[in-house]
Amino acid sequence: MTTTPSKVLETFPNPQPGRDYTIRMTLPEFTCLCPKTGQPDFATFIIEYVPSALCVELKSLKLYMWAFREQGAFHEAVTNEILNDIIAAINPNFMRIRAEFNVRGGVYTTVIVEHKNPDWQVPQLVNLP
Repeated sequence: MTTTPSKVLETFPNPQPGRDYTIRMTLPEFTCLCPKTGQPDFATFIIEYVPSALCVELKSLKLYMWAFREQGAFHEAVTNEILNDIIAAINPNFMRIRAEFNVRGGVYTTVIVEHKNPDWQVPQLVNLP
């Protein structure tokens, strides 16, 4: 069993491809390096998606996120890179990533990025009484 950081995202077939449902993952231990100072940046990533044919395997996602520890990256760039890589791996119907970075220079940064498959119809919201 490997625990080496890797940019490979493993997938598995969606067990309910005919149903729209949301998968939500919270990853509170993300780190990368400030590209200006080389100091570590810490963030919590919240990844939400409506799968299509594939789902992302969690251990590979953990090792993927771990691979950024030695990488210099602006918050905006790394959040978009992660979105692009996951989309390339699983092509979800919808995905939203919220990256909540800890304070740097007195500023907290939150970056929110989204993807919607143009062929996917958003289900109508059900309002219960």
